[in-house]
This record gives sequence, structure tokens and C-alpha cells, in this order.
Amino acid sequence: MDYGTLIGNSFTYVKEGVIDKMKTWLLLVIATLILVIPLMGYIMGVYRGTTPAPEVENWPKLIVDGIRFIIVSLVYAIPAIILWFLVVGLAFPSLKNTPAGMISGRVSPVLIGLLAIVVIIITLIQPMGLIRFARTAKFGEAFNFGEIIATIKKIGWLSYILALIIGIIVVLIPGLILEAVCAVLIIKLLMPGVVIAAVLFAFVLPILTIFYARYLTRVYESAGTAS
Repeated sequence: MDYGTLIGNSFTYVKEGVIDKMKTWLLLVIATLILVIPLMGYIMGVYRGTTPAPEVENWPKLIVDGIRFIIVSLVYAIPAIILWFLVVGLAFPSLKNTPAGMISGRVSPVLIGLLAIVVIIITLIQPMGLIRFARTAKFGEAFNFGEIIATIKKIGWLSYILALIIGIIVVLIPGLILEAVCAVLIIKLLMPGVVIAAVLFAFVLPILTIFYARYLTRVYESAGTAS
């Protein structure tokens, strides 16, 4: 797998489809400000392999697709959420001298380890599940783990995991820079800084999100999977 080509293709996709089209970019900013729901709907279009980047249109469909995207993501997150609450509940200071608190020292490390494993599994499976869902329009296909794992095997587990790590790093670096800039603006300017930071965030988030969605789509397509 040529990771450089994947990154280059994804950047070109965003540049030609969004950055070079100010109207599209502004509409995506609006989509981000509407609780990012339409933006997630737009990402579904990217996952379907639309080339060049889809136009921002048919807002009711974008909203419906965005809600469906969020529902699938939440379902995937349920095991991690449950484990997280268990870890926090057992570790809560007020339970220290209770029977639950006395065993928390033994249970919490196990739960934390289990939580880490679950998060890793979700990180590996969810992207392919969402793309499969986008292409088949069938809710159940988002959780067709047999087909999802078969797709990853075609890509190659090592190649796939490395692709995810590289993609996350490429998106994480500008994301962290954005967070730092927004934090400084808020600290220095207070309320005006909050407004400026929100606008800056709304302009940058679509770019990073679409880039990563296209990157994942190309990784998925490297398996030679049509749906």
C-alpha cells in the first residue's frame, strides 16, 4: 500500500472539491455549525466513493444521513461507554471505604485494560463498518463483522493498521495545533476569543474530516471491494 499516494489523493480531493470552491466550503461551515449533523451526512457521500467531492445539496438527505451516521457510531461506542462508566464508578473517591471501593483496586486495572482493548477493536472495525453502511444503505451491514473482517484481510491487517495510524497522525497534528490556537484565543480575548475560535474551528473541521474520510475510503477501496 502506497501511503504517500493515499495522503496525496486525499489532499487533492479536499483541495479541488472544497478549498478551491469557496461556496462549497462555506456551506460545509454552515453544516458544521448545525451540530455537525449535515457534515456527517456529507461524509456519508464521501464514503460512497463520490468523485470529485460531492456538492453540498439536498439538506434533508444530509441531515438524515448524518443522524444515521451518528446512530451507527453510538452503537459502536456502547461497549466502551459502559466500561468507562464502570471504571469511573469503581474509582470514585466516595466509594473508597465501601465494599465496592475495596475491590476497585483489583477490578479497575482489569476494566481499564478491557476498555483499552475494546477501544482498539472499535477503532479498527468501525471505519470499515461505516463505509460499508454508506455503500449498502443497510443498517445491518454496518455490523456485518464477517464481511468487515474479510475486507480488512484483503487489505492486509498490518497494512491496514499502519494506514490507520498514519492517517490519524496526519489529521491529529493540525487538529492539535487548531486546539492550541483556539485555547490561546479564548484565554487572551475571552468572549471575542470564543467567537473567533468557533469560526476558525468551523472552517478547519470540515477540511480535516473530509480528508480523513477520503483517506479511509481509499484504504477501503484498496481491498477491491465494490460495496
